[in-house]
Amino acid sequence: MSNAKVLPLLEADRRDAAPCCPPLTERPMTAVEAEIAARMFKALGDPVRLRLFSAVASHEGGEACVCDISDVGVSQPTVSHHLKKLREAGLLTSERRGTWVYYRVEPSVLAAMGKLLTLPAPA
Repeated sequence: MSNAKVLPLLEADRRDAAPCCPPLTERPMTAVEAEIAARMFKALGDPVRLRLFSAVASHEGGEACVCDISDVGVSQPTVSHHLKKLREAGLLTSERRGTWVYYRVEPSVLAAMGKLLTLPAPA
């Protein structure tokens, strides 16, 4: 069992919530904001995790069964490990349906990631 602290990217009850952190170009991040963003980027810093995240995000209907995304060149236990890391970072949610687990990337998470890396509008 992991004792890792999960830091939310967004307020869970609002789709239009502000991202965890301001755009990088707006102001320096606080220590808490930097910790949240670093956890997200660390989770996506592994090529297998990035492929899994992309597979879920781009899957029809916005969710994917683990059975549909596990062909990333590593064993099934390793896929499960990487999916767990993505969940712990707050990037994926999951739901068990029978023997399969379905994963989703909440649209608000993608929006928060995009806002974090957004450049200011030209003056």
